[in-house]
Amino acid sequence: MVVDTIVIGARVRSLAPETGEDADAVAITDGRITAVGPRSEILPLAGAGTELITHASATIIPGLVDAHSHPIYSLGIVRGLSLTGVHTYDELVAALERGRDEQAGAEWFLAWGLDPTAFEGRPIGNAALHEVLGADRPAYIKMFDAHSGIASAAALARAGIDAPVTYPDGSGAAGDEDGSLTGHLIEFPTMEILERALPALGFDDRVAQLHRLLSDMAAVGITAAHVMDLQDDDALDLLAAIEATGDLPVRLRISPWVTPETTDDEVADLIALQGRGGRRYRVEGVKFFIDGTVEGGTAWLSRPDAQGEGLSSAWTPAEAYAERVRQFDHAGVPTATHAIGEQGIRFVAETLAALPKGGVPHRIEHIESVEDDVIAMIGANGIVASMQPTHCTHHVRRDGSDDWSRRLGAERAARAWRTADVRRSGAVLALGSDWPVAAFDPWEIMADAQGRRSVAVAGSAPVGPEQALSAVEALEGYTSHAHRAVASDGGRLVPGAPADLVVVDRDPLGTSPEELLGARVLLTVVDGKPTAGQ
Repeated sequence: MVVDTIVIGARVRSLAPETGEDADAVAITDGRITAVGPRSEILPLAGAGTELITHASATIIPGLVDAHSHPIYSLGIVRGLSLTGVHTYDELVAALERGRDEQAGAEWFLAWGLDPTAFEGRPIGNAALHEVLGADRPAYIKMFDAHSGIASAAALARAGIDAPVTYPDGSGAAGDEDGSLTGHLIEFPTMEILERALPALGFDDRVAQLHRLLSDMAAVGITAAHVMDLQDDDALDLLAAIEATGDLPVRLRISPWVTPETTDDEVADLIALQGRGGRRYRVEGVKFFIDGTVEGGTAWLSRPDAQGEGLSSAWTPAEAYAERVRQFDHAGVPTATHAIGEQGIRFVAETLAALPKGGVPHRIEHIESVEDDVIAMIGANGIVASMQPTHCTHHVRRDGSDDWSRRLGAERAARAWRTADVRRSGAVLALGSDWPVAAFDPWEIMADAQGRRSVAVAGSAPVGPEQALSAVEALEGYTSHAHRAVASDGGRLVPGAPADLVVVDRDPLGTSPEELLGARVLLTVVDGKPTAGQ
């Protein structure tokens, strides 16, 4: 046996009980882990051509997996001015003024990442856009949840949206009490009408942007991402173009959407598409939406929210969703379902619990507010939970003044992102970002999962501190549990496992959340090859 590479640090956190506490080295051969143990046992495996990589004070951990991300889809979202740091209406106006100057030469004004809490109780609409830019300039803001947007009057006119409309699932173009458009566009079908009028990005530019994004992910220790869409017509072509000149910096597992409009023929095509891909990307699984968002009034709730909304599923009847899930399960295709409101989560959990045992893994994404018996059902039936801690810590306030909490009321808001209860149920809990809804930095996400607050904001109040994860649980959410979520063999540093690992300058199991926030990745390895650092 010829060992290709040996990586040495101060310690190895393999997440495998069989690894001794004195392990500080990992041997790699042909993209797989050959051995893990103390350097005194690993170094004798080296041959004349073995590369030795040493970071004497660092910790070696399994490669990190973002279990919910939209890297390709994000190329059409993260355009123009970032509004992710805007929290008040005055800050919104000031940011738009700054963006107006920065985008002075562009025909369209574009922005993204706005939390509706910034409207401070005002109706969500285009008044601020008109105040700063005027009604005659086409302008569009993609909201932080990516399920809604705000368009100026000129942008609405270009898209041919000329009257308010509300569909049974709560989506549509909002109007005010006088019947005039507010510019607030709710859910994908309506947003897509507007977005078809936006300036297109060239293919080569998209290839370059995607490669930069994946490289940035690798630089913070991400070795794989579960991509929850295949919405872009050129998505697989973009990935093929990158692999034509080298390897992807990050492995991608891609799950296309299934909607109520998906036909039987399209379902057959999606089943046939499974496994298609390249060296580091493949189509695997499908993604459903049972509902929308709390902030948009489209989450499926058991009783109305504070604005009288939230009583509809994205599927009418909801049983049509259950039938599609059964169809994919029978074909051996794993599913992931976006479910945010308590009634939506319950229906999805009941659907998955009723499937034949022993099949492919199925997941529920987000799980923002959920009741005790549903958590128990998830744990007892082997249903995977996929959650994003910073959605809570960045957008929910302890005093209930945020838009999400105001909509749901105190009782339901108290059930926010019950990560610890999900783990205690025995369920697999995979963690992720939902990029670009939240930043993809895994160290901030793991820190916030432990602190149950925005650790980066000094003095921020914890939201549901009893739902804090331990350091081990947070790391497992990005490693072993993320792999268990898709029945793959990674996430632990053991002989025979894929050689995906990260070398980080501190011990993620021996630092505070504040210290974890400052973690610096020294080396990211995928398939035994460095993709970032050295």
